[in-house]
Amino acid sequence: MNRKDLLEAIELYKNSKWCSENDIELAHQFVDFIKKNDRCFQRELSHGHLTASCWLWNFDQSACLFTHHKKLNKWLQLGGHADGHTNLLEVAIKEAQEESGLLEIEALSPQIFDLSLHQIPANRFESAHLHYDVRYLLQVKVDRPFIVSSESFNLKWIKPEEFEKLDLDSSILKMQQKILL
Repeated sequence: MNRKDLLEAIELYKNSKWCSENDIELAHQFVDFIKKNDRCFQRELSHGHLTASCWLWNFDQSACLFTHHKKLNKWLQLGGHADGHTNLLEVAIKEAQEESGLLEIEALSPQIFDLSLHQIPANRFESAHLHYDVRYLLQVKVDRPFIVSSESFNLKWIKPEEFEKLDLDSSILKMQQKILL
């Protein structure tokens, strides 16, 4: 995948069942950002960059794995920076593996499941910037225990109907609504 492939994948997303009317404008923002920034896959692009994350189902698709992220102190989906890698599906799988210790993960579809644009607050290492997050539907192939990485306070399998019990980001609730379609 390269920038051209990603732009084509976003066009496919815009015509998919996962893309709502509200998502169309967001998809246009992603297209504009990618077209205007040759280094969009690089974390060093200080005003914003591409990231990849996932809705990671457990073996029987009854719960999704979330991380209590240390830097942001929030429950989030697994994912991370592209760091120059242009195949964002591969990035999403790699990040899920690294953050959970679960190595047997597969894509349920190569298509984009969701897009999210969110502000990352400034910290001692970087200024505030945007994450253009491309999200995929993944599933573990084997039921094994996860391992909490150094990036997380904790990991937890959460059933979609239990989301209301946690203070989850609105973009996660948007993914929940897509799953419940």
